[in-house]
Amino acid sequence: MPEEVKKLRINYKTMEEFKKFKEYGAQELSMLEDLQENIVEDDLDSPFYGIYFGDKLAARMSLYKREAKFDKYFDPPQDYLELWKLEVLPGFQGKGYGKKLVDYAKSFNMPIKTNPRLNSRPFFEKMGFQNVKYDVERDLGENPLVWYPEGVTEQKNNE
Repeated sequence: MPEEVKKLRINYKTMEEFKKFKEYGAQELSMLEDLQENIVEDDLDSPFYGIYFGDKLAARMSLYKREAKFDKYFDPPQDYLELWKLEVLPGFQGKGYGKKLVDYAKSFNMPIKTNPRLNSRPFFEKMGFQNVKYDVERDLGENPLVWYPEGVTEQKNNE
């Protein structure tokens, strides 16, 4: 049975699974703090998605929907997704789990913005993400990558 992307429940079992990622990932990748802030036993309304291998969480990401009124990246301005904290445990890397998570995010057919870690930038570029023209006020030191669905382009600076 092929592994599939699932919306993760916000519960104590998921929190235990996230602790395994914190051991391997950089501190800024930890979703434990996000999870602890949102924990409600067995809550399915979460921004967390993952892929299980058997009963072990092998890959995860956060996916947040942002409203068009906050869109400073896409033309025409619209609701978009922010992809955060995509991480695949070391024993599962190179098996397509990261691609599967990104493809899942793309399946919503909405523009996507992400701020990849330095080492993951080539992965996101391979997945079709592009640089945006850096805007010091908008990007605040971040170096985001974006993915455009058909009919969407980079928002032009109106200054």
